[in-house]
Amino acid sequence: MQVEDLRVALFTGNYNYVRDGANQALNRLVGYLLGQGAAVRIYSPCIDTPAFPPTGDLVGVPALPLPGRAEYRAPLMIPPSVKRDIRAFQPNLFHVASPEILGHRAVTLGRKQGLPVVASVHTRFETYPRYYGLTFLEPILEAALRRFYRRCDAIFAPSESMAQLLREQRMNYDVGIWSRGVERDIFSPAARDLAWRRGYGIGDDETVVGFVGRLVMEKGLDVFSDAIDKLEQRGVKHRVLVVGEGPARDWFERRLPNAVFVGFQKGHDLGRAVASCDMLFNPSVTETFGNVTLEAMAAGLPVVAAIATGSQSLVEDNVTGRLVRPGAIAQFADALQHFCENKDARAAAGAAGRVASERFGWDAVNQVLVDAYLRVIRQRAEHREPPAQRPR
Repeated sequence: MQVEDLRVALFTGNYNYVRDGANQALNRLVGYLLGQGAAVRIYSPCIDTPAFPPTGDLVGVPALPLPGRAEYRAPLMIPPSVKRDIRAFQPNLFHVASPEILGHRAVTLGRKQGLPVVASVHTRFETYPRYYGLTFLEPILEAALRRFYRRCDAIFAPSESMAQLLREQRMNYDVGIWSRGVERDIFSPAARDLAWRRGYGIGDDETVVGFVGRLVMEKGLDVFSDAIDKLEQRGVKHRVLVVGEGPARDWFERRLPNAVFVGFQKGHDLGRAVASCDMLFNPSVTETFGNVTLEAMAAGLPVVAAIATGSQSLVEDNVTGRLVRPGAIAQFADALQHFCENKDARAAAGAAGRVASERFGWDAVNQVLVDAYLRVIRQRAEHREPPAQRPR
């Protein structure tokens, strides 16, 4: 089988109605597949005013607003009309991108039809309860995720650190890597714009600590704020620039009254905002890769990040930035203070990050997944039972 023989049915809880790193990666994957001659059909909730146009043919599935996070949709089922559409499309592979009701139903349908099913892992859902006072739910969620992923022929993580965690959690016995790329024409030191900074009242000589991402508690906003408090208590000169939107914006603005909030940015505007910072601070432990970390590195910024999946596969401690134990406020503050007060250290780490980012190209990482698709289909054609289903 060749890539042009692929007929991929992609199921995801969010393809384009809210912009995030996961669905932008999926849209890039679909564009690459279509460009290589493959056929793809996407099944996902839809809204009247999505964040961006979908790449490829998108078929809507029934969904309701997610309680407490109304900007997201919770898929309800695969209705008969969509099942007919899937049969008419005649896929030879199911790709499931989110472990909710739609994902579960897709795995069941794929196995019923004797088709190979793969899943991509985009976030650490089992860590979310800790940000809402529900830590006791984490083992339950992890067990539910294990049941879901073990029904797939193979699963794919965006970083080696995440893949290793999935192996340790026994999520599946076939764990591969589908990494992420970076748009080097957008994320570059050349995009730095001091005039743009001045427009927000930031002086040319001020050192800017940047936060980039959706403003939700699971991104570590509490840790970020506490570390910034430490800098202020120590009298370390700095400014905070927050790039992004989300339901926790009001909380974050109250918590950081001196920060500059520039809202959601995209494309070259996002590249300018990132490059106009002097460092990125990413304390999140929920990412499986960390697109913003890679983008900051491509823009020549040092990164201070938590020792967590994703970041620890990108940031080399004391070379391209600093890696700190999750939640260690004083240590985060130490790392930020180091870069705030040492211009040469910022320049050296930023230059090293720029070089390290060069190995991440979208076509190359997507081709790795395409090769894995073909391998999984070949294994199924040879009547090999998925490793997770073998008797133990």
